[in-house]
Amino acid sequence: MALKKSQLYSSLWSSCDELRGGMDASQYKDYVLVLLFVKYVSDKYAGQPFAEITVPDGASFQDLVALKGKPDLGDRLNKQILAPLAQANELANMPDFNDATKLGSGKEMVERLTNLIAIFENPALDFSKNRADGDDILGDAYEYLMRHFATESGKSKGQFYTPAEVSRVIAQILGIKEAETSPSTTVYDPTCGSGSLLLKVADEATTPATLYGQEKDGATSGLARMNMILHNYPTAVIKQGNTLANPLFTVDNGGLKTFDYVVANPPFSDKRWSTGFDPSEDDFGRFEGFGIPPGKQGDYAYLLHILRSLKSTGKGACILPHGVLFRGNAEAEIRRNLIERGYIKGIIGLPANLFYGTGIPACIVLLDKKEAETRRGIFLVDASGGFIKDGNKNRLRERDLHRIVDVFKKQLAVARYFQQEQEAISQWEADLEGVTAERTELEEEHSGEDGALAELDKVNKANVSARWKEIKGDRDALEEAEVLQLWLRLYEQEAKLKKKIKAESEALDLLVYKQYPQLSVEEIKVLVVDDKWMRKLGEAIRGEMERISQGLTQRVKELAERYEKPLPQLMERVTTLESKVARHLEKMGFSL
Repeated sequence: MALKKSQLYSSLWSSCDELRGGMDASQYKDYVLVLLFVKYVSDKYAGQPFAEITVPDGASFQDLVALKGKPDLGDRLNKQILAPLAQANELANMPDFNDATKLGSGKEMVERLTNLIAIFENPALDFSKNRADGDDILGDAYEYLMRHFATESGKSKGQFYTPAEVSRVIAQILGIKEAETSPSTTVYDPTCGSGSLLLKVADEATTPATLYGQEKDGATSGLARMNMILHNYPTAVIKQGNTLANPLFTVDNGGLKTFDYVVANPPFSDKRWSTGFDPSEDDFGRFEGFGIPPGKQGDYAYLLHILRSLKSTGKGACILPHGVLFRGNAEAEIRRNLIERGYIKGIIGLPANLFYGTGIPACIVLLDKKEAETRRGIFLVDASGGFIKDGNKNRLRERDLHRIVDVFKKQLAVARYFQQEQEAISQWEADLEGVTAERTELEEEHSGEDGALAELDKVNKANVSARWKEIKGDRDALEEAEVLQLWLRLYEQEAKLKKKIKAESEALDLLVYKQYPQLSVEEIKVLVVDDKWMRKLGEAIRGEMERISQGLTQRVKELAERYEKPLPQLMERVTTLESKVARHLEKMGFSL
């Protein structure tokens, strides 16, 4: 009988209760998920000689059960069960089940671990009997726990988990489902965390893909490796290390390995992004032609790493804070270079408070090297208003997710029949971005201790209006009143632009939907064959030409280095050296 999700979730959460009180949620997740992993691989692979996962003799879950109640249970669990499993399957950074500071000492530790093991003995948790095709029940359970751990862990400790809804948006707008994929199709996440985003993209592909990930944190990279196995991707390559300072996926000539698809949710505004290397002398040329990101804002460092890691026809998506869209100085230069080269295909503005660890709004930046040289615009989507409150966080609903994806899928019809209308909307969106940036800068400038907005508990229309009315006419507060008036004026401009964009976008949607039934067979052929297939064929040809050109260039360079000196010059050099050797030998009493 198939395993019920409700039974699994209940049992797993009961195991969490056994560990509460002794440690933070960000720590007890390691213990629960490791035992989940041991139970799963034992049920699925123990005793199978050619299984993808090796369960060594004496290191199965049944061997673990036999240790219950032993006075040295924690030590034997480490050495007898986890160490052989880790060594056989290239796992690392397993939690210490003999840590008295977290699990208690003596009888307390033994009792806690014994009870924890007993929960996983529940006959209902027999993974070997689960045969429901297409129902990744254990993977769902893993995400269920990861989500709850992230919620309970609080701020920065929740960064290892990307909300599933956001991962699904990225997976669908990348277009991997519509692409012709094979096991040679590569997907890479340079800051993979627990691997949830990487897996969501892979699951969208119509065939299995090859997965690669690098994660700086040792414990989290171990979770990612286990997550790959639990989701039936045992051959995924997960490496532990600092991606920017020491990227571990490289090729023989020392350059970065390139991939078909690259996705990432890097740490926002990483202040220590350049620790461990000198960006001005980057061995991988990630910043050449674009500029070096500011020392305390690492967002573009990750984006440029992604760009360098894409194949000539590759696609990428990166979750970044909204600030990357309007911050100035070095970031403005990088942004301008990216846009001029056509690498940014689209930007999706997400609601605030979606992510564990920060409440600031974020965006998805879509990169596409295909036809970059002919790209003349960026497809902008404002999805900041589509969400539902879920406890102390916001969450994308199913309809919000579909709306974002549907907007991207209607681009072909819009580009051919309603380009003028779309250009008008794009201009209003650009105006809105400028007004929003101006208001944001105003808030940052005047929110300090002595700033005009310092008196407000929260900067919103109601509070600003109330304060302005309070000081209106006060000659001692003229400067403050001017700032408040400017803020209100910008706010009203934003509101009008948003209303206009919403109305015109809805009107454009209606035009597109009305256009579809009116399309003739010839017009459908134009859309599908000329606009889609022929464009993709052109992209593929240009990509192949670029690949061949790069190969020829490299070959010419190698030949030039090899034959830098002509043969007569080399022969002359040999003759000179022979004469010198002969003279030395003659002085030593030898003659040739």
